[in-house]
Amino acid sequence: MFDQSLILEPFTFVFMQQAFVIVLLISIPTAILSCFLVLKGWALMGDAVSHSVLPGVVIAYIIGFSYVAGAFIAGMICAIMTGFLSENSRLKEDTVMGVVFSSMFGLGLVMMSKIETSVHLDHILFGDVLGLSWAEVGEAGAIALIVCSFVLLKGKDLIAFVFDHQHAKAIGLPVKLLHYGLLSLLSLTIVGALKAVGMILVIAMLIAPGATALLLTDKFEIMVLVALLISSSCSLLGVYLSFFIDSAPAPTIIVLMTITFISVFSYQILKNKSSSRALISNNS
Repeated sequence: MFDQSLILEPFTFVFMQQAFVIVLLISIPTAILSCFLVLKGWALMGDAVSHSVLPGVVIAYIIGFSYVAGAFIAGMICAIMTGFLSENSRLKEDTVMGVVFSSMFGLGLVMMSKIETSVHLDHILFGDVLGLSWAEVGEAGAIALIVCSFVLLKGKDLIAFVFDHQHAKAIGLPVKLLHYGLLSLLSLTIVGALKAVGMILVIAMLIAPGATALLLTDKFEIMVLVALLISSSCSLLGVYLSFFIDSAPAPTIIVLMTITFISVFSYQILKNKSSSRALISNNS
């Protein structure tokens, strides 16, 4: 006979309750930003900033400061350096990002290997969603609130900036403020997700929901809603499944997002082929 209590078992543990709440809070800002990043062509920027936070984490640990603040500062330094080098050289932005993030990530690894730290490298790289406290859940909630508030206040300006930078500049929008504001939100979101899913896996959460949603719709508002649905459902289901299959929650979440993307992509291909066949039949 099927034991119904088994279905609810993950919700009886405090560490699982914390995991469910924090991945939901992380999924909201990452999903929203993923839409902007995908449309802006800034997928590599998310990769760059997430890798560049490592030196900030190590330095913050050395001086006894909050490594969340250290990570945010390092991420902003990466973003500002990328913008400065792109504007003052002939190099393309993606080239500059590759140089900056690999340099900072390498520096962080060297620093990490030279000090004795209780902050385990695997937890920084891949997260430790099952080892968090309610205070850290609160931090993720505060970051989600900041990101959502900024998007609600400046959403129309950000959309104009993302779709047509020159038009936004021509109509008098503060494009530099929007540029660095979006980068600040990106850095803040990565910092918020750092403890839960790590600096490597957060990249997928910043790209996959928006990329999948873009395959399904060309309307931005609907795209955001679809991305939110994909991100939140995969995050919650990933944590839930990880309990039963004895896997790490963060990679399980990313696997589910990847499966969702492949499924939607396959559906679109089949749909396009069916439409083409129907068109050929009607013409013949």
